[in-house]
Amino acid sequence: MDSLINIAIAGSLLATLGVVLAGILAIANRKLYVYEDPRIEEVEDMLPHANCGACGTPGCRPFAEAMVKGDTDPGKCTVNSNEMTHTIADFLGVEVGEHEKYVARLACSGGTHVSYTRANYQGMETCRAANLVSGGGKGCTWGCLGFGDCMDVCDFGAIEMNKFSLPMVDPLKCTACNDCVEVCPKELFSLQPVSHRLWIACKNEDTCDAAEAECEVVCNACSRCAADAPEGLITIQANLAQIDYEKNDLASKIAIERCPTGAIVWLDSRKGVVKGNMAKRVIRKEPMPVIR
Repeated sequence: MDSLINIAIAGSLLATLGVVLAGILAIANRKLYVYEDPRIEEVEDMLPHANCGACGTPGCRPFAEAMVKGDTDPGKCTVNSNEMTHTIADFLGVEVGEHEKYVARLACSGGTHVSYTRANYQGMETCRAANLVSGGGKGCTWGCLGFGDCMDVCDFGAIEMNKFSLPMVDPLKCTACNDCVEVCPKELFSLQPVSHRLWIACKNEDTCDAAEAECEVVCNACSRCAADAPEGLITIQANLAQIDYEKNDLASKIAIERCPTGAIVWLDSRKGVVKGNMAKRVIRKEPMPVIR
């Protein structure tokens, strides 16, 4: 009999405790409940789910939240299709907004067919590892090492290595996620607006003779581009041509025409990389031998 009474008491206590806890949870839910606009889920479904960060947020979900709150506009996502961007704008009843697409650009064109290798590196085949061993063995200590770390970290297939171990960026696939910028040990990548058509494909700051002894397409600081371009657009700093993109509206192909090495190029939306008429033509089709 006593055992039955004890069981009944224990059951009553547990039931009471359950009721109390349920009440506490109900109160907490009411006090702590955060309303979430149901439009967020729908807007997120209309985004590309790239989570690339090009819009300035950590991913598509935070971007959707920011759009619904009115803190940003659909056009900030330069990865989404134009049609879907307008669909989001219509759904939210806002303007699309105009934002220029950014792409990754490489400040080097010294592939193995135009740039000398001074040591045969053997080890872990990554740019970061090779860079720790005397700079990777490349004659130009500023140049691309060509092991493809940038290609490996690109989740969007926007970078491929050509047959001369030089990264090629597909601007149509590039989301400006910044991963290649962060992984390159030579700091050769940067994110640039597509309107920056004039480009210095070199970062070598050695003197003219030293630079040309290692790479055939190096900027040799001859100053012809600076002389031909509108005043102030291009200057020579530390033996390297520099473009003032604050004056980008003055940029034209005239600046590339007399470059003897083709280090300064014009990036045409249809033709791709365009070199000047005076640039030495690269005819070598095979990698250069290692010179010790």
